[in-house]
Amino acid sequence: MADIDERALDDVVTFTSDLIRIDTTNRGGGDCQERPAAEYAAGQLAGAGLEPILLERSKGRTNVVARIEGTDPSADALLVHGHLDVVPAQADEWSVHPFSGEIRDGVVWGRGAVDMKNMDAMILAVVRAWARLGVRPRRDLVIAFTADEEASAEDGSGFLADQHAGLFEGCTEGISESGAFTFHDGGGREIYPIAAGERGTGWLKLTARGRAGHGSKVNHENAVTRLAAAITRIGEHEWPLRLTPTVRASLTELAALYGIDADLDDVDGLLTKLGPAGKLVEPTVRNSANPTMLDAGYKVNVIPGEAVAYVDGRYLPGGEDEFRITLDRLTGPDVDWEFHHREVALQAPVDSLTYAQMRSAVEEFAPEGHVVPYCMSGGTDAKQFSRLGITGYGFAPLKLPEGFDYQALFHGVDERVPVEALHFGVHVLDRFLRNA
Repeated sequence: MADIDERALDDVVTFTSDLIRIDTTNRGGGDCQERPAAEYAAGQLAGAGLEPILLERSKGRTNVVARIEGTDPSADALLVHGHLDVVPAQADEWSVHPFSGEIRDGVVWGRGAVDMKNMDAMILAVVRAWARLGVRPRRDLVIAFTADEEASAEDGSGFLADQHAGLFEGCTEGISESGAFTFHDGGGREIYPIAAGERGTGWLKLTARGRAGHGSKVNHENAVTRLAAAITRIGEHEWPLRLTPTVRASLTELAALYGIDADLDDVDGLLTKLGPAGKLVEPTVRNSANPTMLDAGYKVNVIPGEAVAYVDGRYLPGGEDEFRITLDRLTGPDVDWEFHHREVALQAPVDSLTYAQMRSAVEEFAPEGHVVPYCMSGGTDAKQFSRLGITGYGFAPLKLPEGFDYQALFHGVDERVPVEALHFGVHVLDRFLRNA
């Protein structure tokens, strides 16, 4: 089969820029409108001879699904998915307008350049190239572009999994964001972490109740005080180490790369010895809970009868029970807590044929790189698609120059992606999807 063509390399840059210019800001209140981006993606898929379906749970919150038939009807299907929404961006903080899609000095700028309109564009560029070249993959591919990933996913992957499961018939595995990017360790090594797991999402609402009263009076049942004590305990809590199989594999492979003993009885010491590379693993050796929002009172001289806080909690695969028990203890008898949003933790095998094929595709185009598995500290739409029995991996390949802090640009100011990184991604994605 012919290799990917030059037009695909131009297309991926154009598609990334075009998608960035479509403002799909998701503030979490339901006001996002992904439809213009969904229609753009559907148009590109239709231009490749596919028959995309547009689906909405709420008006304007549009998802796109299409299927490419493979050459082996007995093979399991593969889900390839990306989300169309982005987090907010404050224009006056940026060097360029966040929705300009400007291409400057070999870099595409704008909100979504790494999270994750770049991957959306790669998918579209590969599919369009295959139509020109007459390429068909071995297994069926289900292409999905989703709404609402940056909030609850209720209008996106959750809606698709719950209401349109038939579109994903035969899918046993999936790929999406946050994997196969270049991580420079500062010592000349290039590491390509492929995600084979995600911590679970436990966003919490804490409510403290007490006795309302005048601000000048002694009040030992102050809801604000009770809440403040609880969130201080949560914020200062030291969670114990818990190693999942994915994290064990990651530490073992990184230790081998650096020629050091993989002492899993002293993980903190091992992370220190790994230097910058330890940062890939450090967020995923424990559960976590970080207070993020407070809401209490309405007047300075009135003690309110209720105070509310929100906490961003994350738990490892197998760690939800410990998470719940610990929160019960930390909140204490005067503060109630509930899940504001909850999603499962995920784990994918690192000894699968699919993982091996992802590794091989990266190594073909980055022979100097070192591929390792890792667990994401956050979450993706793979959580919702796991309801359909789909095992998810993070595989959105990018070859990045040293000094380019990819992870800091997620939800950050001046989000951008090098053109050469997009070209690399198209080559690697094409090679993997042909052979998967």
